[in-house]
Amino acid sequence: MIKFETDYQEGASPEILERLVKTNFEQTSGYGEDSHCQRAKELIRKEINRPNAAVYFMAGGTQTNTTVIKHFLTPCEGVIAVNSGHINVHESGAIEATGHKVIALNAHDGLLDAEDLRLYLEAFYADPTHEHMVLPGMVYISYSSELGTLYKKSMLQEIKSVCSDYGLKLFIDGARLGAGLMSDSSDMTMQDIAGLCDAFYIGGTKTGALFGEAVIFPEPEKANLKQFTTLIKQQGGLLAKGRLLGIQFEVLFEDGLYFRNAKHADIQAMKIKKAFSEAGIKFLIDSPTNQQFPILTREQHEKLSSKFSYETWQPLNDGNIAVRFCTSWATTDYNIDELTRAIKELK
Repeated sequence: MIKFETDYQEGASPEILERLVKTNFEQTSGYGEDSHCQRAKELIRKEINRPNAAVYFMAGGTQTNTTVIKHFLTPCEGVIAVNSGHINVHESGAIEATGHKVIALNAHDGLLDAEDLRLYLEAFYADPTHEHMVLPGMVYISYSSELGTLYKKSMLQEIKSVCSDYGLKLFIDGARLGAGLMSDSSDMTMQDIAGLCDAFYIGGTKTGALFGEAVIFPEPEKANLKQFTTLIKQQGGLLAKGRLLGIQFEVLFEDGLYFRNAKHADIQAMKIKKAFSEAGIKFLIDSPTNQQFPILTREQHEKLSSKFSYETWQPLNDGNIAVRFCTSWATTDYNIDELTRAIKELK
């Protein structure tokens, strides 16, 4: 069975494993107070051209989202996200478990529209009873989105403008940031991302690391981070052997491996997209990144699922099924060729 379910099915880039083995018997301080974490932070600061940025390493994406969101919100505030957003759908109520509500707005191809955001906020504050409601305190978006779609730079600028007008923090989930930035459809760099939000994170788990995410506050003086490390520990995101995270991000950012891994995933996904398109199979969404969502008939689904595993995304009203194929840093040409051959046989 060839697997296309997620972009974290394989272990880790060999370069990372080699470095972990090489440094295995080093004795270092714990909780990220080691030289590897410090060097990795400097590499990230250099990449985003923010020498004073605050960088924190965390074990996983859910801890990252809950910790950053809890940090920014007061007890009576909630976080705005689109209804398809990861924190609203696939984090088991982790945000709500911190005591904060996810305020869901309609998505447009997986993306938040700045005008929708402004209209919601205008209506909220025009309501004379809004003090009895959950106050919006921040906005959460993903780059790339849950549907593999991307914000243009102008779209993020508009969202950031609305957030500034209403005093809201903007947080970008970067679990698949690499796949987004390396897409041919992207018009942004990591420096652009850093300049358009109050916090974001670089996803290691889905870009060749064994595990781990790097949270960045581009302007730490505005983020009130005095107790942030304590909050990370409270939320279960602080790794005692923190150097394991530092080493991985060192390797990912010292010579561009992070971006090469992400680009490979996108290239392989475009081959899948081309194969389905040439077979006359339509898509639920036009994704330019490593997630592809073809629409299959029941018969096509049965044929493909006998040889390949992928995610059943949603059933459609016409009886067909939207599915998701996801590529990774490690997706081989052999696996793509086998899938392409099988797709051709669906005609």
